[in-house]
Amino acid sequence: MTAHLAMPVGGIGTGNFAVCADGGLRQWQLANTGDHRGELPGTFFAVRAAQWEPPSNTTRILQGPPAEPTGTPLINDDHVPEWQRELLRRFPGVERTRFRGLYPFAELDFLDPGLPVEVGMEVFNPLIPLDVERSSLPAGLFTFTLRNPGRFPVHAWLAAAVRNPVGGRNLVRRRHRWTSLVMDEPGLDEAAAGNGQAVLAADSPLTSVFPSWSEPAQFLRFLDSRAVFLGAPGRAGWVADHQPSGTAPPGGPCGGLAVPVMLEPGASATIRLCLAWYFPNRYADFVQFGPPDPRWGPTRFWLGNAYATRFADALDVADAVRTGWHELRSASLDWVATLHDSSLPAHAAEHLAAQASILRSPSCFQSADGAFFGFEGVLGASTTMWSGDHGGSCPLNCTHVWNYAQAVARLFPSLERSMRATEFEIMQAPQGYLPHRVIVPTYLRQLWDVPIGGPGEPALDGMLGAILKTYREVRHGSDRSYLPQIERLLTHIRRTWDPDGTGVLRGVQPSTHDIDLTGVNPFMGTLWLAALRATGELTGSDELRELFERGSAAYDEAMFNGEYFVQVLDEPIDFQWGQGCLSDQLIGQWWAHQLDLGHLLPAGHVRSALRAIVRHNLRKGFHGFEHPYRVFADGDDTGLLMCTWPRGGRPAVPTRYCDEVWTGSEYQVAAHCLWEGLEEEAWRILDGLWARYDGSRRNPYNQIECGDHYVRAMAGWSVAEALGGLAWDARSGALTVRRPGRWPLLLPSGWGQVVRDADAVHVVCTAGGMDIRTVNGRRVAGTLAAGESLSAGLP
Repeated sequence: MTAHLAMPVGGIGTGNFAVCADGGLRQWQLANTGDHRGELPGTFFAVRAAQWEPPSNTTRILQGPPAEPTGTPLINDDHVPEWQRELLRRFPGVERTRFRGLYPFAELDFLDPGLPVEVGMEVFNPLIPLDVERSSLPAGLFTFTLRNPGRFPVHAWLAAAVRNPVGGRNLVRRRHRWTSLVMDEPGLDEAAAGNGQAVLAADSPLTSVFPSWSEPAQFLRFLDSRAVFLGAPGRAGWVADHQPSGTAPPGGPCGGLAVPVMLEPGASATIRLCLAWYFPNRYADFVQFGPPDPRWGPTRFWLGNAYATRFADALDVADAVRTGWHELRSASLDWVATLHDSSLPAHAAEHLAAQASILRSPSCFQSADGAFFGFEGVLGASTTMWSGDHGGSCPLNCTHVWNYAQAVARLFPSLERSMRATEFEIMQAPQGYLPHRVIVPTYLRQLWDVPIGGPGEPALDGMLGAILKTYREVRHGSDRSYLPQIERLLTHIRRTWDPDGTGVLRGVQPSTHDIDLTGVNPFMGTLWLAALRATGELTGSDELRELFERGSAAYDEAMFNGEYFVQVLDEPIDFQWGQGCLSDQLIGQWWAHQLDLGHLLPAGHVRSALRAIVRHNLRKGFHGFEHPYRVFADGDDTGLLMCTWPRGGRPAVPTRYCDEVWTGSEYQVAAHCLWEGLEEEAWRILDGLWARYDGSRRNPYNQIECGDHYVRAMAGWSVAEALGGLAWDARSGALTVRRPGRWPLLLPSGWGQVVRDADAVHVVCTAGGMDIRTVNGRRVAGTLAAGESLSAGLP
């Protein structure tokens, strides 16, 4: 059962819709504003098949029976709008569907013994790592395959119906052998948020069009009429556009296309459809954090959309899709093959491919000037208690949540560099500290010297993460231009939390748990130790190296209890964990392994703590478990609790969210286990996580926390690199591959695969270029272009 399976279809910052396992199109968010219950009533696919011998005429809606809601907490991916249920009550759908997905491709088979043709559908939006523009197309690309398995010829028509999402005008355009239904509203103000255009296009000049109708029965009668029959192959001169009929329903008229094919016995045909859209006006129309500023007034500040600067309208988008279709599909399939044809287990490849769906959801956007921004997630069923289920959750660029997200930096490093520019050119306060949220438009005053929210004071873990992310970008080839800002930031941190130079942070430490941590604790401590190591690498400072050594020894002595690292409090205080076992206690070590910084604390103690986290916090079965707040795992689920108290001592008011299960933390701990060689522990976490998000009760393309498509879940990409033990340093051109197997390889300038066998490491460049100078310490002559490879013997 796949009641919750809904794959988003859309590019970076473009908005999207979702194709669901039953074949329905739902979750319409074309303006890139989150709304999982967004509907376009009257939008569906159908097929008509007619035979002269034996006589038959069959029409089916290409959608299977809708699943009933599962009652899963804080989830609504199983929501089927009433209009779709009514459509299938009135008109027959197919008996069942079969879904296969490896993001960004979804494939569906529409299965029905009463149909004389077999129908399959592929839908995708181009996803090409490193190529932001080609991965930011506001379009869905559909390919339908119709096959005649019988002994007699079949006339068939593929029908596509859609409601105008803009307004009230539908027009027909025929050019370049494509037929298009153009949907807009000429009366709208050009600056209106909803102003734009949509296009439904088919790759056949024989397509019949019903431009405007009000009720599905009208379109289905049209599909069964002589008007479409005259569009059969060989009768091009008889193609006729059906004229508008009926009154347009509220929200805009519906229109539809019918594409004819003639199928001899055993023959098949393909039909391509493109749904393109264009909404250029994005506004800062969401409530931002910090105290209200009276200077804002009632204005909704214009931000725009980056993709709209490259296209004139949706017809322009459709033309770009038409001319580039085969190249876009081929490049996207190359990426899918890079994951699929690797040593990643099949279910791991599917779930890791889905990491990219988060950054292409309404959680993220690019303003007209190209700057990349991200909410924490999309408001949804998990946020109705405080902010509804429409729009973005917790604006904007929240540094402490984005500390976990690794997928953007690997898949589209230019977008991650944009976030660093925002942090150090816009957000950083004159005193050197970094607020954990940005205000947009960015020319407005930032959150300096005011309460922020979640937590109130600037989050220390967000500041430490900014240092680590900057060092990551330097290792990926960025220059050191932000080094002065890093030094100012580190000076502020040292002055505020370690004025005596002990190497240990003390005092109130605002954190991602929306609370102030205090005392000596491993969560903030390991991030601090990693930041010291990273800054030391950037500056070559002996002082920072010595400070790190003092801090490492002091933290280990104070916190390690013989099994794991605890929090040492000067006095009891609410919202702490004390002697508890925190799942994120080694988050800084996870970062350190990704940055090749080595162990921050004694390796044996680190591995002991990781084993303890899995032993104590990974729970199988939540029946009877008390959920004080949000329920992200229940019933027979397996999930990693944020904190437990295996030795007793749970505080009366424990750390917030301790009884929750966060996928971002699960990925972080699992990847860290892989880096440390704890394979069994890692797979126990991952198997539990992916079983919860298998489509039956939760959507694999929507891992939730404080909202849908939560960006913390993009910690998952660290699992892909940990499986191969991969490390890359562009400064020296050094590639390290620690584990045998065939692994996806994403470098900032190119991507492909790397294979380590018993004797050598082999690198294949699929796209872009790779300037590799050493592999596992062996010098190679290797500037690779696409299609080239190199090999290096193992030392």
